[in-house]
Amino acid sequence: EVQVVESGGGLAQAGGSLTLSCGVSGGFRLETYAIGWFRQTPGKEREGIAYLNSYDGGANYADSVKGRFTIVRDGARNAVILHMNSLKPEDTAVYYCAAEYVPYTARDRLSPRDAFEFDYWGPGSRVTVSA
Repeated sequence: EVQVVESGGGLAQAGGSLTLSCGVSGGFRLETYAIGWFRQTPGKEREGIAYLNSYDGGANYADSVKGRFTIVRDGARNAVILHMNSLKPEDTAVYYCAAEYVPYTARDRLSPRDAFEFDYWGPGSRVTVSA
């Protein structure tokens, strides 16, 4: 059974930095999964903010975090890392990591972006940014 677990997050001041880590276990190699980081605040829809393609590791970002957040695959730690810099109070949310297995034969297809396209989700990690 595939399990996704987030770690990191916590409390930061505006302008500060935090790091989130996403581990995927119980299935295939990490690089076979497309990874998405999503965040959600009460009363709002889950927002996709950063994506890592399977295999080639290409990254994409929502405009709200572009230039501030970086998503990378860390093979040594078997995890996908989300580096969050220049944090703003509006970054306060519960952050979720999601994974979708991509067979090698499908590696050239468009990577998932919408929440419904991801099969595996972590329980979430809270990030709070104070002004």
